Amino acid sequence: MKREVWRETPFGVKLLLTTSFLMNMGFYALIPYLTLYLTGSIGWALAMAGLVLSVRQFSQQGFAFIGGVAADAFGYKGTMVLGMAVRAIGFAMFAFCTETWHFFVAAILSGLGGALFDPAGSAAFAVLTPESIRKEVFAFRNVLTNIGVVGSQIIGTALSAVDFTYLSLFAGGIFGLCALVAFFLLPPISATSTRQSVWDSMLHVIKDRQFVRFTVILMGYYYLSNQIFLTIPLLVENVTHNKGNVGIVLSAVSVSVILLQMKVSHWMEGYSQRLTLIGVGTMIMGTGLFMLTFANSLWLLLLDVFLYALGTMIAVPNLVDVVPRFAPKELVGAYYGFNGYSIAIGGSVGQIAGGWVYDQSIQLEMAWLPWTICLLVGMVVAWMLYQMEHGTNQIGKDYPKIARS
Repeated sequence: MKREVWRETPFGVKLLLTTSFLMNMGFYALIPYLTLYLTGSIGWALAMAGLVLSVRQFSQQGFAFIGGVAADAFGYKGTMVLGMAVRAIGFAMFAFCTETWHFFVAAILSGLGGALFDPAGSAAFAVLTPESIRKEVFAFRNVLTNIGVVGSQIIGTALSAVDFTYLSLFAGGIFGLCALVAFFLLPPISATSTRQSVWDSMLHVIKDRQFVRFTVILMGYYYLSNQIFLTIPLLVENVTHNKGNVGIVLSAVSVSVILLQMKVSHWMEGYSQRLTLIGVGTMIMGTGLFMLTFANSLWLLLLDVFLYALGTMIAVPNLVDVVPRFAPKELVGAYYGFNGYSIAIGGSVGQIAGGWVYDQSIQLEMAWLPWTICLLVGMVVAWMLYQMEHGTNQIGKDYPKIARS
């Protein structure tokens, strides 16, 4: 981040960047190794372990809309602190689970915590960050997220090698620390009160047909983004016959973002058509995934995932910057919460359908099938977002004016 931009960044935003980095490190240190713990030490079937992870994701994304509405009604800081504390309890609880239902309770608490702090945190970023530097701050946040992912792999590997209990307590402790930091140091952050009821707030978002349309289109983006944790690791192992290369390929994605995100954001500064940029980024992601069809070595795999990472560098900062441009100032949290359904549905379809298609492609000897679908999804998302930004049939509001402002 440029020095002048960092100087313009308010203290509250810097604090949010710090807690965001720490929470991502705690999350990604625990979640990948939770599956190994459940299938290894606990002896569960993979399907049962997957159910626990699905319950956690549904608890978060399924209730994020309500969490966002609550954040607008009761203030972003308080909702964030409560959510961090609830997730801290949920993550730490995994260390002491002995019965099957214990794990599901811990998963639900972990998800509900995210449903509270995630939309509230995104809204707080949008409210506190000056609009002139918002895109660059969001890009820097994406860099910190990937640094956290790389660091989490080191911590997760080390602690899980000793005892999963320590890893669970570490992850819970990180969220507990963030809750304390936010409680004592973060200034109060409230939405502009209009005294709307929770029901009225929810109806307002649902009736915003343009935003609902945008959320539905983004499901395609999240279909592609979830392949990085599902089909890509399987492909890497099948191509290279070495599980260790999976970590190399996944780390390459994070390292690419760490090194290049700010430069890519700088290159994109002259382009104000944010929806089109999200579409272009998604299409590049789909192209990178399609090129995996021809990857027969580790180097080609790395080249293809770099193209995929480049697409995320274009899409992500614009994606998070667009949501508050739809929302009235008093409903930013509700809009972020509703937008979480694109992750919940698109991500779930990406995991379920993506895995099924990959298995079918092996059985049918059609290796190109899953990656061609990814390319088509990327093209459809790009076209629909372009049409949405440039189309003449606008619903409810003049979105091109908002997108380019």
